[in-house]
Amino acid sequence: MPSRLIFTFAVLTLAACQPQTFTATAPADLAETPPGAAPGTCWGKQVTPAVIETVTEQVEETPAVTDAAGHVLLPARYATETRQAIVSERRVTWIETPCPDIMTPTFIASVQRALAARGIYRGPVTGALDPRTRAAIRRHQAAHGLDSDILALETARALGLVAVPRPR
Repeated sequence: MPSRLIFTFAVLTLAACQPQTFTATAPADLAETPPGAAPGTCWGKQVTPAVIETVTEQVEETPAVTDAAGHVLLPARYATETRQAIVSERRVTWIETPCPDIMTPTFIASVQRALAARGIYRGPVTGALDPRTRAAIRRHQAAHGLDSDILALETARALGLVAVPRPR
């Protein structure tokens, strides 16, 4: 009995250490949504961190002193300065997604089949939004201008899995 308790504790501890991914917010959730989001819509948030580089430069402290003929009397003096520079700013991208009530295992299996039919997904149809499925979603969406593994509502519509709303 004690060994079973230790095993259960170990499994629960390892499960707690698994990274959590945020994909969508349900309308009833009090989660963050983009400004101006329509009521009843669901959103995923992708944060691209800022890219920071260490820049080392030679900065002139004192200019060279030259005579009238242009001969250098005293050479310029330089100092080395190292600083952090932001190469690209942090970016938040909001992606409208199918709501959680639509994202059932049956729906995910349909996503896997639709991507497989296009030669993008080569795994088994499991109905799970696993890393292999997310990678296929990213490849498909990146080819259409959205580099994300969060399934966009527009992608689901383009794959024929979600109805396109009628114009009013």
